[in-house]
Amino acid sequence: MIKLILQFFAIMPLRLNHSIGSMIGHYLNFSNSESKKVVSKNITTCFPQLDRIEQQNLIKNCLIETGKGLSEMGFVWLRSFSNNAKHVTKTIGAELLHTDQPTILLVPHFGCWEMVARMSSLQRPSVFLYKKLANQEQNKLLLASREQGDLTMASADKKGVIKIQRAINNKQLIGILPDQDPGEEGGVLSPFFNTNARTMTLLVRLARKNNAKVVLSWAYRLPNGQGYELNYKSVDVLSESGDIADDVQMMNQEIESLVETHPEQYLWNYKRFKSVINYSS
Repeated sequence: MIKLILQFFAIMPLRLNHSIGSMIGHYLNFSNSESKKVVSKNITTCFPQLDRIEQQNLIKNCLIETGKGLSEMGFVWLRSFSNNAKHVTKTIGAELLHTDQPTILLVPHFGCWEMVARMSSLQRPSVFLYKKLANQEQNKLLLASREQGDLTMASADKKGVIKIQRAINNKQLIGILPDQDPGEEGGVLSPFFNTNARTMTLLVRLARKNNAKVVLSWAYRLPNGQGYELNYKSVDVLSESGDIADDVQMMNQEIESLVETHPEQYLWNYKRFKSVINYSS
């Protein structure tokens, strides 16, 4: 059933795809969905300076972008990498990927992050970290959709970390989405929009160990189904103190600065602060 839904969204033009995604987002907003409850909690927590109307407008726009993110999954996953590339209207900073220095892509859950992995692998063989799905059939579909061409996935576990280190040694690009709760063993509490969020330490550990360049990478979703703008920006996430908590805080600050440019395109329907906030209240 999931594959059929993805196929339905894959066959339509991007403009129509995103129009339907917008309708899904409006439904999530008006139906007082679980997504709306989580988004509302995150927005009121992270943007207390906004008045109530401004917060409500941002919540609505976040859910519209969430809907587009859902509908575009089929469009991205079930089309070829070369077809995806036709919908990238502009690429900024691609030269940062072509270096002999170990390179780690810092990819927040912002815009169409699936597009980042695909387009980056067209520039240079890439290995991206991912979290296994509990459902084995869904996990197989995810891997089949993502692992194509020069793009390989590494699971977020000890075996996957070994695979990533091997890829670094082989001068492949590494992609990590570090803004999800990795659990106590894999993360530290670090400020994100002035609220502590348990944040992955793997990216900064690998960067320090391998003297790697860190490149903030994102695909901004253009309005009205016009496509995507792909961006690469070199950032410094290694503190002078060398303390892992300081490194992670610098990384979170870079993500926060990006989110502030278009906050509606961040994944606010994820329980980012579940270690410190009760989302059921």
